[in-house]
Amino acid sequence: MNRDMDTTGKNQAADACTIVIFRGAKSAPLRFSFSGPTMKRIKILGLGLLLAQGLFLTHYVIQSSQVWELEILREETATLRGQTTSFSTSLEDLKRRMLTMKEVNQRLRIMLGIQDQRPADMMSGKGGSERPMDGGQPLEGVDLTNQPVGTPDPPPADVTPKEGKPLIEKVQQDIAWLQHHSTEEERILEELIEAAKDKSARWAATPSIWPVRGWVTSGFGARISPFTNQLAMHDGLDIGAAPNTPIQAPANGHVISAGFDAKMGNMVLIDHGYGIQTEYGHLAKLLVRQGQKVKRGDIVALVGSTGLSTGPHLHYMVKVKGQTVNPHNYILD
Repeated sequence: MNRDMDTTGKNQAADACTIVIFRGAKSAPLRFSFSGPTMKRIKILGLGLLLAQGLFLTHYVIQSSQVWELEILREETATLRGQTTSFSTSLEDLKRRMLTMKEVNQRLRIMLGIQDQRPADMMSGKGGSERPMDGGQPLEGVDLTNQPVGTPDPPPADVTPKEGKPLIEKVQQDIAWLQHHSTEEERILEELIEAAKDKSARWAATPSIWPVRGWVTSGFGARISPFTNQLAMHDGLDIGAAPNTPIQAPANGHVISAGFDAKMGNMVLIDHGYGIQTEYGHLAKLLVRQGQKVKRGDIVALVGSTGLSTGPHLHYMVKVKGQTVNPHNYILD
């Protein structure tokens, strides 16, 4: 028992600590003595303070990192908000351009003769001078509220966003609007391109120039026949010209007949499509053959006086859907 107590006392003495502070050569030093249990408490307190400081530093680092990330997110959010606003402005500009293109496409449809898709409007046209009846009062039961033809379509309801609508929702609606209308305008443009091609092909196939330069010796219509001296119907133009003067095709087409006829002499018949045909008679020489394609301005024959003729000239005839028409209506130059 005494041995254990002595051992404990020796351990406590060994753990004891004395701190001496020298204040100068003349001053007595200060001594602070701490017993073993006190030193243990100081050590525990020091370790606790170190641990608390470590935890505080760790929390500070984490909080600083979160604040830094938050600042980055704020900057990115501000940048995205600016980009979204700019994108929304661009979408508005695209929508205005789309509406302008829609108006131009509608005008082109009218110019190219494409039937409008609103037959009800076509049936509502009214006009002319008038004077009031029944004292100027409108008749009962008469609908006076018809809209005039050509009233423009109202602008889309979503062109101008409602006040307070979130920006992202507005952008989504603008994109949906553009997708719908761009698809529709693309279809209309394809239709216009096809119509323009058809118009171009039709124009290229429509006679529009003199087949030969000369003097009209006999016009289209009734005349006194130079062979019978009787009133007769002349179904073309007689154009006097020097023998062997070149004759050109007045439009694109293909030769469906090239040969000799008792009355017309050497003759050529060209089909231009769209129900239009031209015929050339009294030719001196044929320069095309049956089935051959020709273009406006191609030389097809030479002026002559073959067949029933009183002198060198070209008999020029135009048929539309099998009926002869005045060739003057198909000469622009």
